[in-house]
Amino acid sequence: MKPENLPEKLVWYYILGTYIIYFIGAQYVLAPLLSYVLLFYVLKKWWNQTEETPLEERVRFTPSNWLWIVAMFIMHIALIMGHIEFGMGLPQIIRSTVNGWLRSWALLALFPLAAHLDIRPKLIYRAIAILCIQSLILIPFGYLFSMAGLPSKLYTSPLQAFGGGSLYNVNLLYQYDSEGGQTRMFLFAPWAPALGMIGNMYFAIVQQEQDKKWRWWGMVGAAAMAVSSVSRLGIIALPLVPVAVWGLTHFLRPWVIFTSGFASLGLGLFAPALIEFLSAVKNRFTQARASSSHVRDQLQEIALYRWKMDAPIWGHGILQPKGPKVVEYMPVGSHHTWVGVLFLHGLVGFFAIAIPMIWTFIEMLIKAQHSQIAKVSLQFLIVLFLFTFAENVQGLAYLYWPCLILMGMAFKEQLIVWSDTDEKETYLISDF
Repeated sequence: MKPENLPEKLVWYYILGTYIIYFIGAQYVLAPLLSYVLLFYVLKKWWNQTEETPLEERVRFTPSNWLWIVAMFIMHIALIMGHIEFGMGLPQIIRSTVNGWLRSWALLALFPLAAHLDIRPKLIYRAIAILCIQSLILIPFGYLFSMAGLPSKLYTSPLQAFGGGSLYNVNLLYQYDSEGGQTRMFLFAPWAPALGMIGNMYFAIVQQEQDKKWRWWGMVGAAAMAVSSVSRLGIIALPLVPVAVWGLTHFLRPWVIFTSGFASLGLGLFAPALIEFLSAVKNRFTQARASSSHVRDQLQEIALYRWKMDAPIWGHGILQPKGPKVVEYMPVGSHHTWVGVLFLHGLVGFFAIAIPMIWTFIEMLIKAQHSQIAKVSLQFLIVLFLFTFAENVQGLAYLYWPCLILMGMAFKEQLIVWSDTDEKETYLISDF
């Protein structure tokens, strides 16, 4: 498989060269830059289209595209108002816009627009499969480097001058977890839980690869990424999310409804034992890295308290760079998307991300009954939602941007009702 045009080449070679880009410390610069280059080509295509341009080749932003664009613009307004409310000047607003918003929130709206270019989904499936196989090959080397006692951190990229903090740290594939006593893979992610999230997202993508060998080894590689990260949420999500997506895309089938009825009866009979079991699982989940869980809980409590007391509407605008000792000096407003959004952007920012996510989930749920791309996007959204409780997911958009392009392709698909007979049936049509 080969890319057939410039946008495809940009996407294809970026994904295949992910590790090269990572080891030169340029991911947090080049991935956002890619979104703006693709945006330029989308706008160029829109500007050049005429009345003679075939309908299937025209750029027509969908309601979902516009919702994300407007929502992320509102997020920027909240950022500016938070800065103004706390007396931060224009230079800080510009830094926060360039180093933060343009490389995080904005990407959630921009990468889906790339779906209006001639980029084939199967090209992304294959490229992600190859990246997962590359990861599968490198994971054993990560463990060997750990056993040899090589330093995990290589260097900090000089591109850090463009802003982004620890996102420019380049590691030798792994990090040693002093609390759990385990070697945790980072690979091309900035920290282990982020790799667990990406592994789950890529697991959904590689399932759509048509070639059995690429699909199988790609799935093994994606699963290895999630497991080797030793991310508790990443490991739990690996089997849980595909099962949830299967249930959501089959729940209208009669035999599923019939089986669910019997399952509900059984759950009712064994509810006390089930509750006790789930409670035990939760306790083990928390105790697996007790100090980490404690720090996260304290961060959330502090952030929520300060949000309510100081900035309920617009938020604080920026993270508190150094929290108190009780949270190991972690930045207040980090490690939780929803709490972080409230702290940073207040209620305005909270609804600016909640509304498009809910809208997109409902749209993907409907379309996933008939569309494979929507099914991939539904799985991606569920993983993204789960990790909102452990990460500031907007800051990791530079890693999962291929999922955003596929989501944009799902936006383009339209549900229509038509029939050759008197009975109406529902179909999915696609613009590409």
